[in-house]
Amino acid sequence: MTSPSNNQKLRHFEDYLRRHERQLEHTVIATVEQGRQAVAEDTLDVADQAVFSYQKEMLFTQSTEGHSQLGLVRLALERLNDGSYGKCLHCGQTIGDKRLEALPWTPYCIACQEKIENGELEDQLRAA
Repeated sequence: MTSPSNNQKLRHFEDYLRRHERQLEHTVIATVEQGRQAVAEDTLDVADQAVFSYQKEMLFTQSTEGHSQLGLVRLALERLNDGSYGKCLHCGQTIGDKRLEALPWTPYCIACQEKIENGELEDQLRAA
């Protein structure tokens, strides 16, 4: 049974995740547009070409990271809808409130996340 305080917490996380989703969508779109607008010109000298190349790489990295985080946010929203939010995808244990406050889109408890980072477990989301 779900308590009123638990429902309130879930609504808080859902509101935050939806706002963050919209912000990420805007950021990703803006980054893609910036990348499209940045066109190398043949007249640039070697130093300018190097700066241009670095800027393009930075925009690509930002876009990739934005897409990854957006995917995690959307998966967290799906877990909210199916009732599995707050449970670790690997071990099924409850993810701590402090961890969810810091990273509301996290799919793993801190113990499993550490194991993933140490190479002891495979990240189920990256493997998919």
